[in-house]
Parts: sequence; structure tokens; C-alpha cells
Amino acid sequence: MTVTAVYKDPQALTMTLEAEFDATPERVWQLWADPRQLERWWGPPTYPATFTKHGLSPGTRVEYHMTGPEGDQPKGYWDILEADAPHRLLVRDGFANDDGTPNEEFPTGEMEVTIEESGDGRTRMSILSRFPSTEAMEQLLAMGQEEGMKQAVGQIDAILAQDTVRTA
Repeated sequence: MTVTAVYKDPQALTMTLEAEFDATPERVWQLWADPRQLERWWGPPTYPATFTKHGLSPGTRVEYHMTGPEGDQPKGYWDILEADAPHRLLVRDGFANDDGTPNEEFPTGEMEVTIEESGDGRTRMSILSRFPSTEAMEQLLAMGQEEGMKQAVGQIDAILAQDTVRTA
């Protein structure tokens, strides 16, 4: 399985998901940098994402929505704070209203993605989520953030396997 561990630290207000892939750091970075590839895995299978604005330069905003099984389309955004391809991405992430403005009913957090070689042609990716408060952490975890991220990242191996089939 792609996801190797999930650690929650209520004292530090963090959750870290770790995963490992049979790919180079550059290839794993492309899963974030290319919006069409990102759409293939961001969000759990029952809530696939569509990215309507995408760019990983600091100061830009990524906008997307997910489409649920009932046709609902919750919106989200990432404000890109730092990007060091192919190793690190730091974003402020939040929920958005229909007009794209931040939805203040839900907490805004930070997500730090780290991508590094782990040996034998494999790459380790960690996604560290920082929550602004205990209440925010509890709210987002109760909404299914942990399971949703595990399911989303769990789709990456299939994408990478398709790459292997195409080049074989």
C-alpha cells in the first residue's frame, strides 16, 4: 500500500501522512504540479477533484472543487506560500464559498508536502497538516480528513503503474 503511516499529534496540532512510491522525486512532484494528474488522485474516489486554477509559484492561488456522489461540489483553495520543486510545497489551505472567497465557517490550515529519495529508486512523500486550534483539528478530523487523505494518496500507485505500462 502507498500510505505507510499516519501520525496525529494533538499537542502540536498536526497530522502527518507518510507514503512511499516506486518513482523518482521529480515524478512524484509532477503529481502535484500538473493539474490533470492531480485531478486523478486528489480527493477520495467518491469525491474526485477538478482544478479550475492551478500554479505552484509562491503568491498564487490554486482553486478546485470536489464532486460528491450526490452531485454536491464543495470548493477549496491553496494559497502557495513556498515551492521548491521537486522537494517541498507549503500551502495555506481552506474551504471556499461558491464565489471563491474563503469560507469562514471552516478552519484554514497549512499543508506542507515533503518529497525525498528513500533509496532503491523509491521516493518518500510526507504531507504534514497543521491546524490552527484543537477545535479545528477535531472538526476536520470528524469531517473525514484522515480517511479522505489516505484514500486520495492511495490512488497514486495506480497512476504510477500506468506510467510503467506505457513505457514498457
